[in-house]
Amino acid sequence: MTKLSERHNLILALVIHEYIETTQPVGSEKLVKDFDLGISSATVRNIMADLTDAGYLRQPHTSAGRVPTEDGYRFFVRQLMGQTDLPATTKRTITHQFYQAGRDLNRWMRLAASVLARQSQAASLVTAPMPETVTFKHLELIATHGRQVLMVLVLTEGEVCQQMLSLAEPVPQSQLSATAARINQLCAGLDAEKISQIHGLQEALDQDVIKLVRDEMRRIKNVTAGELYRDGLSNVLAEPEFSEPEAARKALRVLEERTLLEDLLSRTVLNSNVEGVQVLIGGEGTWEELRDCSMVLARYGAPGIVTGAVGVLGPIRMAYGRTVSTVRFVSGLLSDLVIDMYTE
Repeated sequence: MTKLSERHNLILALVIHEYIETTQPVGSEKLVKDFDLGISSATVRNIMADLTDAGYLRQPHTSAGRVPTEDGYRFFVRQLMGQTDLPATTKRTITHQFYQAGRDLNRWMRLAASVLARQSQAASLVTAPMPETVTFKHLELIATHGRQVLMVLVLTEGEVCQQMLSLAEPVPQSQLSATAARINQLCAGLDAEKISQIHGLQEALDQDVIKLVRDEMRRIKNVTAGELYRDGLSNVLAEPEFSEPEAARKALRVLEERTLLEDLLSRTVLNSNVEGVQVLIGGEGTWEELRDCSMVLARYGAPGIVTGAVGVLGPIRMAYGRTVSTVRFVSGLLSDLVIDMYTE
């Protein structure tokens, strides 16, 4: 990003502030009048022209003021906004609401979505915590009818998976129980990759079942987002940027299409190499559906045990300071609650 002078930084920040508040192009005379800058409107116009040349502002019409570009917002968020924080009274109120919810994970998720939407005046998303590791605990094979067998797989993290298997020929329950016993002994405490390294099984049924167990565990591990909680969709649809049906459709698709959301989260906050709050502006050249949107995202959870994501979606013209503060605080609060629940 182009390095700017202090005066250029100030004017860019003021233009962004005014445009977020008013949705109208910002002129030099308004800045001089509203903020008592101590410089002439001509000087401000020259600075705004420099910022336009640098790609941080644009002029919608010849006689109009300037509006921020995506690069302008990115510069503001990464260089000018600094560390923001919610007022202490707001944090106390939110914390009190969570502790009033008791130890109910479902209520925590719904409350987190509600708080994020209300504080940001945008749409929120919260994913329920999912295990970061998937390890084998126990297997049962139950004969049901003819060649049909019910496989019940229990994972150390508490998840129970059931799957119907069709065998080549009927197998008595005694043989199924013996197969399950051998697999339980071999696989206890192992993850999918270690299970895939088990070789030398003599029975074809053992080989087939252990492959199914491994594949199911890999599938569960690759599901990056748990149950999804949303709130505040009406906030987004009320913004002028989404008055056109196509723009509204793209924004809603981000929150409603599971495959898209899982891809986005797995490549951002649920990536183990990513820390802190992330701000995506205009899709960052990767997600076309976010071209007219910004997202503020963070991971929460108990490290190495369970993890989830919280976030806000709104127009690019977003109150980033308040939204980043809210997402950071709620993710931290959820982390504390989840750590208490899973490590006691």
